Amino acid sequence: MKFTAAKGTRDILPGEVEIWQRVEACAHRLFTLYGFREIRTPIFEPTELFGKSTGADTDIVIKEMYTFPDRSDRSLTLRPEGTPGVVRAAIEEGLLRRGDVERLYYIGPMFRYERPQKGRYRQFSQIGVEVFGSAHPAIDAEVMEMVVALFTSLGIESARLMVNSVGHPGCRPAYREALRAALLPRSDELCADCRRRLDVNPLRIFDCKVPECGRIRQEAPVILDYLCQECGDHLRQVRECLEALEVPHDLNPRLVRGLDYYTRTTFEVASDRLGAQNALCGGGRYDDLVASMGGPPTPGFGFAIGADRLVMVVAEKGACPVPADVYIVHLGDAALKEALSAARHLRRRGLTTRLDPDARDMKKQMAKASAWGARQALIIGEQELTRGAYALKRLADGRQVDVPAGNWDEIKREVAHGGQDALGA
Repeated sequence: MKFTAAKGTRDILPGEVEIWQRVEACAHRLFTLYGFREIRTPIFEPTELFGKSTGADTDIVIKEMYTFPDRSDRSLTLRPEGTPGVVRAAIEEGLLRRGDVERLYYIGPMFRYERPQKGRYRQFSQIGVEVFGSAHPAIDAEVMEMVVALFTSLGIESARLMVNSVGHPGCRPAYREALRAALLPRSDELCADCRRRLDVNPLRIFDCKVPECGRIRQEAPVILDYLCQECGDHLRQVRECLEALEVPHDLNPRLVRGLDYYTRTTFEVASDRLGAQNALCGGGRYDDLVASMGGPPTPGFGFAIGADRLVMVVAEKGACPVPADVYIVHLGDAALKEALSAARHLRRRGLTTRLDPDARDMKKQMAKASAWGARQALIIGEQELTRGAYALKRLADGRQVDVPAGNWDEIKREVAHGGQDALGA
């Protein structure tokens, strides 16, 4: 019997894994520079957590969650997004009691039962950030500047930041009713989901990907015309802070996030390299979420990046092997034993070292060294064993020097020195 991966899942193989590692390492490094700390929450949570936070009538909760009873008949759900679990942990573990701004980030798998398509899977990964404890517009701008910096550091120069406001519970109802009134006469032209959204929460119609629904909503009123003075001022200050941070952005009055908890600022970062489904990242402010989940009144702001789609943009075609500092070429049985010992010592000194114990021919071993992206080849043969010195050959230009056998620190210095010379050349 032949087994295949479940629909909507995939294997991430060597060659692509290294790109994931690069993306994740960049996120760890950058978020730390901005004062964020990593948090790791369970992959499954009590089902009611998501109904309470994400919204009981959202598409995620109604259609997309992986929910199951455990052996005690408690309903559990594989997390479809990261924010509810982080908020639950922050409340439960007392992270919000210090009276200071708490900055957290997470990286991990999420699960949604949706139609698989390019860059979208039923098991997918998110890189997310949450800030608790400040309602200041500068927080919104600083976090958006950080995510733009992340994309820039990964070489994504074409990403576009779009910003809007969805108001707050005081001013949003008026817009909701205006939107419903404008779309109700054309409800027969909407898809079945949007007809349901029209009754429950018409703002979610802006999330629909059906082309006809998109055309109809372009004629609908925009929320900016219904913001109260306070929400309008907040949006203006967010944009002023973005300008102070020199972050280019566009105001998109039809940008509405599909989750119930957002208030005021919403934003999205899109890439023209992903086609129609071009969003890399989305987020916004959620000042009422913590209190609604039983915590103290605490403003919040955050975002989530679709890591699978981000890796697609970052990835280059073909394999991406981890380059080796040194590839050890061995010639003869005695040289192989010496090569194994040399590899052990070099790895303990932090040098990425490769060798192939099955290889015998020098030409083939040098070809493998190049294929693995090795910077230098350490050659060990009978002659080298006899004279007590190895040959170290720089593959970039063929420069070769003798290095003392067994003096591993000296060999490490020569490897580093040779690599710097190659970079300078």
